[in-house]
This record gives sequence, C-alpha cells and structure tokens, in this order.
Amino acid sequence: MTREAHPYMANSAAESRQALLDAVGVEDPDELFAQIPAHHRSDDRIEHRPGIRSEYELRRLLEDRLRGGVSTESHISFLGGGYWNHYVPALCDEIAARPEISTSVWGTPSSDHGRNQAWFEFTSQLGALLELEFVGLPVYSWGCAAGHALRMAARLTGRSVVVVPANLDRERRLVIETYCGSRELGGALELRTVPVDAATGAIAPDALQAVLDEGVAAVYVETPNSWGVVEDGIAGLIERTHAVGAEAIVGVDPISLGVLAPPVRFGADIVVGSLQPLGVHLNAGGGVGGFIASRDEERYAREFPTLQVSLSPTIADGERAFGMTLFGQSSYGSRELGNDWTGNSVYLWAVRAAVYLSLMGPQGMRELAETVGANARATAGLLAAVPGVTVRNADRIFKEFVVDFSATGRSVDEINRALLERGILGGHDLSGEADGVDGCALYCVTETTTEDDVRALVGALTEVLA
Repeated sequence: MTREAHPYMANSAAESRQALLDAVGVEDPDELFAQIPAHHRSDDRIEHRPGIRSEYELRRLLEDRLRGGVSTESHISFLGGGYWNHYVPALCDEIAARPEISTSVWGTPSSDHGRNQAWFEFTSQLGALLELEFVGLPVYSWGCAAGHALRMAARLTGRSVVVVPANLDRERRLVIETYCGSRELGGALELRTVPVDAATGAIAPDALQAVLDEGVAAVYVETPNSWGVVEDGIAGLIERTHAVGAEAIVGVDPISLGVLAPPVRFGADIVVGSLQPLGVHLNAGGGVGGFIASRDEERYAREFPTLQVSLSPTIADGERAFGMTLFGQSSYGSRELGNDWTGNSVYLWAVRAAVYLSLMGPQGMRELAETVGANARATAGLLAAVPGVTVRNADRIFKEFVVDFSATGRSVDEINRALLERGILGGHDLSGEADGVDGCALYCVTETTTEDDVRALVGALTEVLA
C-alpha cells in the first residue's frame, strides 16, 4: 500500500521523492523493503491517537503495549548466539547514567580527562584479562571487531584472502562479509570457509591446511566457538596459520577467560570478542560492544582503526595525563583516509565494562566462569535424559551447547513454538545454517539460569515430545 510521508519529513516533497526514486532505480519505495519478510512488516497506517495530553498518559500507553510482548524478562530464556542474558550489577547502571559520564562520552581529544581515565582503566583491565597490552576502544559489535581485525591483517600482510569457520554465527558472518567489501569497489577481501566437523564440533587441522596458501592474510577462529565447543586443538590451528605467514585472529567470550587460558598463550596475534557480557544489557537495535586487542608492537598498533587512550608524562615533573594516541590514523582524525571507518561507537559501554571488571576482580571472574560452566554442564545432562534428545560434545562446552532433536520426529521450530506457549524461549534453531546440524538448536545457560528454570524446561520438553 502507498504510504504518505509526514509533511515535515525531509525529502517528502513530490519532486524530491521522485528524484530519489530515479537515483536508486526503483518505481516504488516498497521495492526497497522486499527483503523484509511480510510478517515483520505492518500493513496498517500509524494513526494519530487523540486524547493523550500528558507525559504520564503516554508512558502508560507505551508500557501497556510493551508489557504484552515477549522478552528475556517475561519468559524463561535459553537463547544465546552472541547475545547472552548475564546479570548486570546495579552499579554499572548507576555510574553509566551519571551526567558527568553520560554527557562526556564524546568530545575533543582533550575535553575530558576523567572520561579518558575511565577509558584507560577499561583498556587496562581488559588487557589484563586477555594478557595483551594494546586494547582499542570498543566498536559496535563482536562482528564489527572481527571485520576490522581481518582488514588489519590484510594491511599487515599485503594479502587479500581471509579464512573463517563454516559454522560461524550467521549475524557475525554477515557483518564480516560486509567488511570484506565488494569486488566492484576495489580493495575487497576474498572470504574462504574451513569446514567444521559436526561430530566433534571443532575444526580439524587437516581441514584448515586444505584451505591455506600464501595468499591467506588471516585465519579467524573462535573458542568457545559458535556451537559452544571449546576448540581444544587451537594451538595446532594457529601453528599452521603462522606457517603460511598469515595472522591468527581469535574470537573469545571474555567471561570464559575466568577459567580458560587466553588465546595469546596459544599464539594468537589479534583477539576480538563481545563486551556485552561485561555489564551491558540486552537491547534491540543498539550496539553491545566489540573489542580488539593485540600485543604492544608497532606493526599492530599502526593498523588499529579504533581510538586509543594512553597515559604519558607532561611537561611538569612527575605529572602524568590521559589522552588520545595515534589519533590521526582513525576515521576521527583522517576521516575517509583513516585505516577503517569506525564512526561514533559505543564508548559508554567501555565505562560499563570498566565498572563491571573492577567489581568482579580476578577471583570474581573465576567464580562467575565456574558457575556458568557448571550450570551449562548440569543442564546438558538433564536435557540428555529426555527421551529422543541428545547433547553434542557435552564434555567441551562452556555456556552454550548443541541440543539434537532430530530423533524426536519434531522440528526445532515446532518445539520452540510449544515451549513459547509454556513461557519458555527455547534454543536458537540451527537448521539450515551449517552441515550436520539440521534438527538441532543452540541452548545457552548463564549465571542467571536457576535450577527451577531448567526443571521447567525439562518438564516442558518431556510433555511436548511425549
């Protein structure tokens, strides 16, 4: 149906609208939205609702509408896949919302030394967790961090081929593909995939060797990977990567580093991951933060596209100050001539992560990781006892794991619909996303998952599959 633009909306004049349509080569704006499934689009006009005369009435109207939705707060959730339902301490919200923090999240390089110190603390704490010295300020997401890291490797090596796992999370894969670029525009990277053994849930060294040659700039792997499996052979993968002169990039869940050795101990050159577990709420449509880190070597530092915060002496004896470094190589300092375009990113989340890590400390991170791992293994064991249900690679999981429903005769979609009717958000349907996982779902368990939650899931599955 044809929709009329609001008269005060830019480019809504008939002539301007037609000029835009001519420029992009379409006759109707609806053609631009054809890729969005019909059930995600509304065919109703948004009508003006008369009678709302106060902020209070508007708030009640919106809250009533939102309360009827489905969320990780209204339902028991076992969803993961890169966005996890971790607990966010109240202090993270309190400090991030303070006006001296929230209003100074961005400004000129010397406009706010308190902000710069908070950012410096973030890079220092995350660096300690990763055992790496050089950490950039966060980008929009884990996928963005991986995309930037692959382009960093291409600049470092002068090569144009990058390798990623075949089971990579679909969203991260799409973001990485965007960063690799289009051949028509020049400077594009060729994306190769390495098969993942569905039986072991991991990359076999020989499978990686088969896709490596002297044109490969980088190999990107994750541990735990997109199926929740800890890659126990990652040292061998990195060794083969280095043997052809390529950079080894490893994606990691920072929470897992409370119990797992950081990737740098196995030879990783660049480490990326998500900040969302470190005090960032789940949100729809907003960035949740991704980090990039490396050794403090100039060859890596010169290729970072992110903002960097450093501590250095001033002209006053014994005095030190926080400030930006390598500013000119970012898109802030050089715009389109920078290493990569990062844009105004999620720097407030750096403050959240700094608060979270300072609250937890090394012992807290260990206890958290142990709790998450124990919860996941216990849940996997209970689910495996449900008739027709199996859990893959339960001996090498951290907080996510693949549950195989293929022997039940029911599709994951059918099962998830039945669980939703019982107030439970089931695992992410993996059917069609990679070889060997049709009829499987990715389940996630964190420290917020209670024994009652798991018992409710087991009971519901037993009933649904009976």
